[in-house]
Amino acid sequence: MSAPALQVQDLVKTFDVGFLGAVPGVRRLTRGWNLKGIAQRVEAVRGLSLTVAPGQTFGFLGPNGAGKTTTIKMLMGLIHPTSGGGTLLGEPLGSKAARARLGFLPEHPYFYEYLKPLEFLDFYGSLFNMTARERKRRAEALIDRVGLQHAINRPIRKFSKGMVQRIGVAQALINDPDLVVLDEPMSGLDPMGRKDVRDIITDLRAKGKTVFFSSHILQDVELICDRVAIVTHGRVRAEGPLDELMDAPTANVEVVARGLDGAAVARLAERALTAQPAGAGRQSFMLADESAVAPFLAALAAEAGNLISVVPHRRSLEEIFVETAGREEAP
Repeated sequence: MSAPALQVQDLVKTFDVGFLGAVPGVRRLTRGWNLKGIAQRVEAVRGLSLTVAPGQTFGFLGPNGAGKTTTIKMLMGLIHPTSGGGTLLGEPLGSKAARARLGFLPEHPYFYEYLKPLEFLDFYGSLFNMTARERKRRAEALIDRVGLQHAINRPIRKFSKGMVQRIGVAQALINDPDLVVLDEPMSGLDPMGRKDVRDIITDLRAKGKTVFFSSHILQDVELICDRVAIVTHGRVRAEGPLDELMDAPTANVEVVARGLDGAAVARLAERALTAQPAGAGRQSFMLADESAVAPFLAALAAEAGNLISVVPHRRSLEEIFVETAGREEAP
């Protein structure tokens, strides 16, 4: 079995925030002082563990403040964990060997605005062991791939937010990475731009690359991810293959029937979560799960109703997200 592309165990990150709280040595210098209400310790990530297999497209989800960006910064070696650790492509977090095979787009990228796209990508390509010819070939192909050919002679300072995001995706791919980490890659993009990024991620998966990305646009995650994790308060609250999460036993089942009078509808409604007219003399009943279908159909037959359809309703990723993020758990 191949080694994980990304793996972290019990990752913890604690920050000292507030007046003087982030100053190195502040606790030593102020020992004996009463600083209550001035500084506090915040745990942004609390024992987070994840494993991402090679070739997976992994969605890292959570509400604002859940610890996603802090986790990604630790993965990239931009900040160090307070405790815990992990590996990227079999190498320790932050190692040069891992970075050489890694592509990264931060949530709020800042680029040299006076550079034009080819110059910009050549600069980033020079950070890797790439020849000038290879950098030029990759840059031209990526500019075309992210739809910026029309702006090839325009400095980045004249780009819209969506265009900056597109060139950011291109720089994350300049070294043909084995693992691509994207923090909110669809941010600022219009529907066409979002589709382009989804297509790029799909192409990467087809080439056997691993993609790990965070996003608040759950429809995009639902379309392209193999596996997702939902994080709140710095902990993973739900994780698994997307299909399994959405096909959970709690998924509702809709039964549509016709030929029922008002009294029969009322009796059947007592066995359903909801009952409502579906047009053309039909009635829709929403059942709690698959286990309720057989008893309901027996009751429908006893009422001499005509069955039209039985349709399992998979929960949407949005429903799963809201349910998971909304649980009352101690931070």
